[in-house]
Amino acid sequence: MLRPLIRRVPRSRERGVTMPLVALSLVAILSFAALSIDLGSLYEAKAEAQRSADAAALAAVQIISSEGVTTDPTNGSGNWGLLCGGASSYASLAATNVANQNLIGGSPPTKVFVYYGTSAGTGTNKDCTATATGFGINPVVSVYVEQTSLPNFFSRIFSFINNGAASNSGVSATAYAEAFNPSDSNGGTVIPVQPRCVKPWMVPNLDPLHPFSPITCTSNCTNFVDPGTGSIKSPGTFGNGGVIGERFWLVPDCAGSAAPCALMFPLPPPLFPQPQANVPPSTDPNAPTTDANLEYLPGQAAFVPVAIPSDGSTACTTVADSANNYAPAIAGCDQTTVYRCGVQGANTVDLSENPVGGDVGGDTTNGVQCLIRESTASANQLYGQDALEPAGVGAVNGAAPPYYPFQIQLGTTNPLTGVSGVPSTISSSNNIVSLPIYDSTNQNQVWTSTTTVTVVGFLQVFINVVDGKGNVYVTVMNVSGCGNAVLGTQAPLTGTSPVPVRLIALPVPAS
Repeated sequence: MLRPLIRRVPRSRERGVTMPLVALSLVAILSFAALSIDLGSLYEAKAEAQRSADAAALAAVQIISSEGVTTDPTNGSGNWGLLCGGASSYASLAATNVANQNLIGGSPPTKVFVYYGTSAGTGTNKDCTATATGFGINPVVSVYVEQTSLPNFFSRIFSFINNGAASNSGVSATAYAEAFNPSDSNGGTVIPVQPRCVKPWMVPNLDPLHPFSPITCTSNCTNFVDPGTGSIKSPGTFGNGGVIGERFWLVPDCAGSAAPCALMFPLPPPLFPQPQANVPPSTDPNAPTTDANLEYLPGQAAFVPVAIPSDGSTACTTVADSANNYAPAIAGCDQTTVYRCGVQGANTVDLSENPVGGDVGGDTTNGVQCLIRESTASANQLYGQDALEPAGVGAVNGAAPPYYPFQIQLGTTNPLTGVSGVPSTISSSNNIVSLPIYDSTNQNQVWTSTTTVTVVGFLQVFINVVDGKGNVYVTVMNVSGCGNAVLGTQAPLTGTSPVPVRLIALPVPAS
């Protein structure tokens, strides 16, 4: 008999083989699991680092925008150093603080670097005064954040930091943010903007404080923006011949009315204005006589606004019950009406929104008081709203900004008051609003109930106070223009400010 080709191996020799195989498999499985967890954590930390950099860059460039740098494109006032002149400046501190509040891997970033430049490149300038002259046109802030203190094990062999080593595993991110100035301040191409939530006050293209020597202008007022090119006519801060920081009253227009503006809820002059011995250029008999003032026309508020405050105050309750959209558009946000800068006759003045040309019914007063949470206490003293500090008590009207850089003091009626971690000085406020500037070249035109006008720019102002007659006392923070005829087919930029703030991607240099 032949032997079988396959011999049976005794079972005793197969015992114990499974255990080593399982052990080896577990090592591989656990290694891949640990590596995937570590890599997942690193990718999440990378996303957190990018969010930290994005938020920090936007915070810094928002400071630069709201302080009017783009309305002072040549740094004629010499104030840039206070805003972005190194690590201790307002913009750099804001970026660093915001970056540290956005944790990466559960901890603040290890490093935060803030640089300034233009869209052509931010370079390594930590002081904006050392940047190119184009910085004031479209300022760019770049923020670099780095986190090396990340809990990991297997992933130490990887690094998301440029030129990082195996012992320096971590993440980093860089973000670029720009404050875009649409005005032709430096001979460039005008790109129009269409900000949202614009308040329905059509402001004539007449600067009531230029010339100022030492009384306000009357018939020879300088334009806010050039009606042809859109360039800013008086760049810089007011103390240096510019428009930033000007303070004047916006007064409801009565010139087109057969009857004078009605006196509604007369109040004593608020504490914000300062005495000025001159006759204001306004034709309104109820305009304040202690300060410069400028008449505005009610814009057509044809759409229902959103985000109207509802705090139970008399002003907000009255606004909510309003029969038209004018007061709600002041107190809330009219996102639908498009103020088309530079397009001939694209917007409408509607005198019926504010009957008889004055503040009949208190529409403006109620809308503003609801917006800025201005409250009326005993003896008709106004208080509670956010304010620019210090208020400049004793200064001549229009002499200089109350304080520069602008400091916004948290008001006692602001909902953030008393909230843990909220400082008394804030960087944004409901008091900051955007207003359309219309082409007022033809001052003798016949006004009807609804008259079309051409928007040539925008004013960004801080509302200090409103009195009981619809007179609004403001401080100019920014000006942007487009002129009365936009050339080409350039699509407008949108946002909530006439100087849009946005994240950008810098062009990759050619190799």
